[in-house]
Amino acid sequence: METKLYVGNLSYNTTDEDLRTLFTQAGTVKSVEVIKDRDTGRSKGFAFVEMDNQAEVESAIKAFNGYSLDNRQLKVSIARPREERPQGGWYSDSPRKSYNTPRGKKPTRRSY
Repeated sequence: METKLYVGNLSYNTTDEDLRTLFTQAGTVKSVEVIKDRDTGRSKGFAFVEMDNQAEVESAIKAFNGYSLDNRQLKVSIARPREERPQGGWYSDSPRKSYNTPRGKKPTRRSY
């Protein structure tokens, strides 16, 4: 079973250590990671907490889902696996399309 928890609705001021201290009340905490914006370094408002076993995970969900931390109600649930996302931004596998022509019609070549 999964031992990693998703913790959402965090204050931007909540630190890894704040969460470690809180979740230690439910059992052994293996790791804590507050997710931060890569450009600004500011918290994105959610984190992942890994507990030692399934019983501790269930205990943490019961104890802290809806718990008020820094005047915010925490959302605690089992973390879902990360979804695969395409690399490279807007690029997709389809060939480039001209956005200046009506859908389904090829651009015509004009000779002057």
